[in-house]
Amino acid sequence: MTHPTLRRVLAITLLSLLAACGGGGDSKTSAAQNPDVPVAPPAKQTATFTRQEASRFLGRATFGPDMAAIDALTASDSDAWFRAQFSMPQTLHRKYIDAMLAAQDAGGKKVSFTGVYETFWQQGIRGEDQLRQRMAFALSEIFVISMQNDSVRPQVRGVASYYDMLGQHAFGNFRDLLEGVALHPMMGLYLSHLRNQKESATRTADENFAREVMQLFTIGLYQLNADGSLKLSGGKPIDTYTHDDVAGLARVFTGWSWAGPDQSATRFSGGTADPDRDWKPMQNYAAYHSSGDKRFLGQSISGASSGQDDLKLALDTLFNHPNAGPFFARQLIQRLVSSNPSPAYVGRVAAAFANNGSGVRGDMQAVIRAVLLDPEALAPSGSTLRTGKLREPLLRLAGWMRAFDAKPAGGRYSLYFLDDPLNGLAQSPLNPPSVFSFFRPAYTPPNSALASAGLVAPELQITAEPSVTGYLNFMQDAINSGVGESREVKPDYTRELALASDTGALLDRIDLLLMHGSMPARLRGQILTAVNGINIPTATASNATQVAAAKANRVKLAIFLTMASPAYLVQK
Repeated sequence: MTHPTLRRVLAITLLSLLAACGGGGDSKTSAAQNPDVPVAPPAKQTATFTRQEASRFLGRATFGPDMAAIDALTASDSDAWFRAQFSMPQTLHRKYIDAMLAAQDAGGKKVSFTGVYETFWQQGIRGEDQLRQRMAFALSEIFVISMQNDSVRPQVRGVASYYDMLGQHAFGNFRDLLEGVALHPMMGLYLSHLRNQKESATRTADENFAREVMQLFTIGLYQLNADGSLKLSGGKPIDTYTHDDVAGLARVFTGWSWAGPDQSATRFSGGTADPDRDWKPMQNYAAYHSSGDKRFLGQSISGASSGQDDLKLALDTLFNHPNAGPFFARQLIQRLVSSNPSPAYVGRVAAAFANNGSGVRGDMQAVIRAVLLDPEALAPSGSTLRTGKLREPLLRLAGWMRAFDAKPAGGRYSLYFLDDPLNGLAQSPLNPPSVFSFFRPAYTPPNSALASAGLVAPELQITAEPSVTGYLNFMQDAINSGVGESREVKPDYTRELALASDTGALLDRIDLLLMHGSMPARLRGQILTAVNGINIPTATASNATQVAAAKANRVKLAIFLTMASPAYLVQK
């Protein structure tokens, strides 16, 4: 299956066609009549699905649909599906790493940071708790740590446990999630508030985490209306916090270091290591915690209070800030559904954050339901220009593996180095280049139609000629031969091969699995023409190999052309 001319053409034209991921209207201003007034708490919604709608829903809520999942959801409804997913035991990544470490101790393969990649794909593709695993990945792109950090990279078990922590709290309460993030030692290493010492005549408290927990994790840079639109004063946005707020909050995050049975100076500095300190929440060391007053966001904490009490008040303040709901709502919608949700959509999800219908703030289950079942999310594809987002490369690969049951004969998903834009996917899990993740939520390609329309396309920040070409080459090889070390992770095209002589039925199946039944008629015609151009010889006793090869080439070409098309790359 070699089409070098097609690859060159696609590499040249794809970027311009990707503008289809945007929409109409200005996402930076509110369409709500009363943006300051929160929407009423949402009524519980239940949706039923056609097969196409089920595939589309699963394409957002999981790492990708397969036929069994599509048929099961079609025969049920969203409420039953959510209840099953919310109650499903969590697939643990640290457990997988612990098993690898036990094998290493028994003389097996040495475990390095690539073990995190292995468990990510193993559980993400095979795990039954698909909604939790998909949510953990979405949260990992909001509450960012990265193995590009030299202190984080060697902590394989710690990184796996951080990802587990995100999954654990994905179905709990946002306040608990926020505390899990703040006290996890991997976040402490990454944003340097582990071993953060109180101020002195020659030292100020480290402000790194204090700044990012506000800017990126909870309330953002500017004050927001209840629908996520900017509050303005004199036509300009209003700052959410000042440097004095950062400095005051930084004092709260002093005295936190490794967990252990005592508060000795040696343990604080990293000596006498507890064997589980890489995953246990950090503890506060009173001798290193600021005893000065702490003022931030209108709060004032007496210097006499404990580090634990200071932390509680600080996180409560961030959790209850009016920005928290709309700020988080927009980011989660962007990760799962649409780059440019309308203010009304953001407002409805923020309302679910504020009140789950029973007076509970921060109920993650209510927020997830609100994101995935919103009328804007469920509206027919193409009925609104705001329902688009570019599929990020990792999710394209994951969707292909789940659609075609790609698995390794040896049981290990050895997909290790995918960062290179030319030879990989320009993206590896839990390895973004900075605390701003792989791409910024507000990224807009400069001098583009999207920029002129006031719209954003975060995933386009890692999309350029090299990465487009690299993706096409990578997926051609994957579809043809498999992925991972020695191409050990191989797809199962048995059902597709059975349809190779009926190209219409073959493309219907591929369309449902990969594009949720939304393939445009023109694209369908182009792919059918290309696939039918591969002749399948009349079977004889002596040409079974040639017949099998022709059928395989038809299947692989149909999948590749689908996944190379802008209509696939833009999730609608």
